[in-house]
Amino acid sequence: MPADAHRTKAAPDAGRAEPASPLTERQEARRRRILEACARLASRGGFDAVQMREVAESSQVALGTLYRYFPSKIHLLVATMQDQLEHLHATLRKKPPAGETAADRVAGTLMRAFRAMQRDPLLADAMVRALTFADRSVSAEVEQVFRRTTAIVLDATDLTDPTPEQLSAVRVIGHTWHSTLITWLSGRASIEQVGVDIETVCRLIDLTAPPRSGQR
Repeated sequence: MPADAHRTKAAPDAGRAEPASPLTERQEARRRRILEACARLASRGGFDAVQMREVAESSQVALGTLYRYFPSKIHLLVATMQDQLEHLHATLRKKPPAGETAADRVAGTLMRAFRAMQRDPLLADAMVRALTFADRSVSAEVEQVFRRTTAIVLDATDLTDPTPEQLSAVRVIGHTWHSTLITWLSGRASIEQVGVDIETVCRLIDLTAPPRSGQR
């Protein structure tokens, strides 16, 4: 397969996603329509179904306007993943995970996220493929995805003052979660195996906890 087979053509003058300044209410509504249109198309047909012209038509924006917000299909799908994670984070804040230990709560949180992915596998596959194909031009958007994942995991720990070692564990857990998404979506791991792997890596939270007073 040619090396550029999965590259997505951007608009000729495409640079960083616009706009950098805070969005107006009208711009935010437009961006919301674009993200919702992208998610609908991906849910119906996966990665290949997300075409910029179809997204523009479905969201009722001009194609040139769409490119100003999202320079390429990859930018758009990675932004859609960030948006989906934001919705998940809001849901988790309303109903925090249960569990006696931080590891239990984090594992429960990430498995809830996996179950959400199971309900919409074509959308999940499209977003993860975009994250995998993303190059340096999408680094800012990819960073936001990993920042949101880290925030979700950190909230689930319910730690008020995590140690540097625990923060490192949180980052490792986030990276593992994204990796297990890829192996599951590619059919190389069952949801049961994903559960085992997630539970295993989440133990890092408890293993990196500082010793209690009087313990060595």
